[in-house]
Amino acid sequence: MNNPFKILVIDDEIQIRKLLEISLEANDYKVYFAVNGKEGITMAASYQPDLILLDLGLPDVDGQEVLVKLREWYQNPILILSVKSAESQIVTALDNGANDYLTKPFRTQELLARIRTALRVNTIQNNDPIAHFGTVAIDLVSRVVKVHDEIVKLTATEYALLILLYKNDGRVLTHQYILKEIWGNSYSDQTQYLRVFIAQLRKKLEEDPNKPQLITTESGVGYRFNTS
Repeated sequence: MNNPFKILVIDDEIQIRKLLEISLEANDYKVYFAVNGKEGITMAASYQPDLILLDLGLPDVDGQEVLVKLREWYQNPILILSVKSAESQIVTALDNGANDYLTKPFRTQELLARIRTALRVNTIQNNDPIAHFGTVAIDLVSRVVKVHDEIVKLTATEYALLILLYKNDGRVLTHQYILKEIWGNSYSDQTQYLRVFIAQLRKKLEEDPNKPQLITTESGVGYRFNTS
């Protein structure tokens, strides 16, 4: 690879750093390491990595605080790797701007897949105004959605929800984030309301709405859109 993606790992565990060094370099990524939060923020500014792997249990600064500080200016993907598996921790990290969250110990192949997804150039940034994934196509100019080349009628809200999910392809979006983005702050706790609209989208877009592949559920957290 002539121009390998640069990944910054912010983690104080030497075993994890060694594992990531071997796995990431074997897949042609250029890897940098920081052992605490302050060093990680400095290195992120210096090296401008394409992606950051961030541990929440850092020795100097809480990882959530590091995440918030990075998101003040850093726009590329941030993936959380942490032993903290509580639902509240995951939701907080995602709401603070993390693109994804894996708990330790993690499977290397799953991590690599999540990295590839996060680094994938979104179709919406390309010149082609039509996004294709499986049997579904979205004309981003005319706002027409087709399944098996047949036009599917979506309400304005359903379309807005679909585009929000699509623009965040591969990223877990929390219930609260989606509700605020589509319906506003006053709906931030109306998760049942969101479930109804997700069910409607699945019914119209999925091959089997009972076994969704396009819009998958992250239990207790939110939803993930999968175009690959």
